[in-house]
Amino acid sequence: MFEACFPKTEEALRALSESCVGEGYSNAIDCAFAKTSCVSNGTIFYSIPVELDTPAGLETFDIPLLLAWLGICSVFFTFYLGFINIRYFAHAFALIFRKKYQEPHAKGELTNFQSLAASLSGTVGLGNIAGVAVAVSLGGPGAVFWMMVMGFLGMSTKFAEVTIGSKYRRDRTADDSPHTICGGPMYYVRDAFTKRKIPYIGSVLAIIFAVSCIFGSLGGGNMFQANQSLEQVVRITGGEQSFFADHGWAFGLILAFMVGLVIVGGIKSIGRVASKLVPLMAVVYMVAAIAVILMNWQAIPEAITIIFTEALNFQAGFGGILGGMLVGIQRASFSNEAGLGSAPIVQCTAKTEYPVRQGFVGMIGPFADTIVVCFTTAMLIVVTGAYQNADGISGVELTSMAMEHGGEWLSYVLALAVFLFAYSTLITWYYYGEIGMTYILGEKMWVAHLYKLIFLLVVVAGTSIKLGSFIDFTDGLFLSMGFANIIALYMFAPEIKRDLKTYIQEMKAEKATA
Repeated sequence: MFEACFPKTEEALRALSESCVGEGYSNAIDCAFAKTSCVSNGTIFYSIPVELDTPAGLETFDIPLLLAWLGICSVFFTFYLGFINIRYFAHAFALIFRKKYQEPHAKGELTNFQSLAASLSGTVGLGNIAGVAVAVSLGGPGAVFWMMVMGFLGMSTKFAEVTIGSKYRRDRTADDSPHTICGGPMYYVRDAFTKRKIPYIGSVLAIIFAVSCIFGSLGGGNMFQANQSLEQVVRITGGEQSFFADHGWAFGLILAFMVGLVIVGGIKSIGRVASKLVPLMAVVYMVAAIAVILMNWQAIPEAITIIFTEALNFQAGFGGILGGMLVGIQRASFSNEAGLGSAPIVQCTAKTEYPVRQGFVGMIGPFADTIVVCFTTAMLIVVTGAYQNADGISGVELTSMAMEHGGEWLSYVLALAVFLFAYSTLITWYYYGEIGMTYILGEKMWVAHLYKLIFLLVVVAGTSIKLGSFIDFTDGLFLSMGFANIIALYMFAPEIKRDLKTYIQEMKAEKATA
């Protein structure tokens, strides 16, 4: 039965049994997770094979049901809510920068800008540097167009999940709790089913989401970030001759200390640091990337043409278009996390009495993350022609190659940006994992302190031992957060639409009396 349902997974398991040999505790732990990762990801990323004609002949495309689930949700909410990502785009920015919309005396812990910055610090990361390079390598420049489309549609999903997350957040001021305000899908998933008098299903799905969030926090939100930042440090400090090449644990201790300085202060400390760190790292990276793009200004029109024409290259047939589309959607989902439910966890802590207002603020995330930063990275890679001379190079290395067209010293700027992106992701994903842990074990101070210790130890582990299979396992769980979250969003869709309509009517009435 298993082999019939997951033939590719079965083949991968056989290959793992043959290749998973070696000495050392690092390899032993990695191999222990390898089979679990293979089975879980084979289930989570279950795909439907579709055969389509392309210029190269008949090709088979695997369409992951998870990507379809995320993509359909974004399309649904964009149409269902009347293209709010266009109609209220300017209003979303006004909510952040205009003093009249600030609510300093409302319940919450962060300002609108701090909540957005904290959310962005968890999404504007290596996906914007390495993920775009992977998309271009696998799907060609046209994949970037589909990333931007997914980012545009994802704005509506982000609005929906942040709105409902803010509405169903919990006030913990009267409890012996490490949090004043807390919320997220684990809370509103349970509420969605409780309202329909089937609380047991909601409770199970909420716990599954919380567990997935914890593992996602420790894997992709921690270990992967620590490992990638170490690689960049090793690269600019002498490569194999670098002190950190054989002493990754030393870098891990330094990084863990830096993370600990922030997370010890809780969400308020994370919000303050994120509100300063996110603009800084964005400026450092964007200025360097745009400078290189402008150095190659003659190639800009052609690069834009290539991105859009390859995305809609009908000569390549529907199969060619679908290939780039699938790659673009997948990388966008990793990048902006729209529909996965991570953003509501931190954005529900904002000081506001208007859930819809916070939803508009959250809507800016996919725009800044996927449309602005990712498009800049794509232009950098295409304008310099780096993707044409990649020779198998992908990820951060490809972006670094493109950056070095403006001078080798820019590789140091990229290394700084990678470190800042990774560091910002670490501090935000710590909070996501802590909320997941306290949801399961209880809102107690000892639970929060225990998770801090675990998280910091995993930072050191991420720079010390080989745990690729563990990261693969946690990445699968990270994306699986979207299943329960989107079910709840569909259940709350009529309520979200009613609240949006009420907010707009109040806003128009306020303007009329002003």
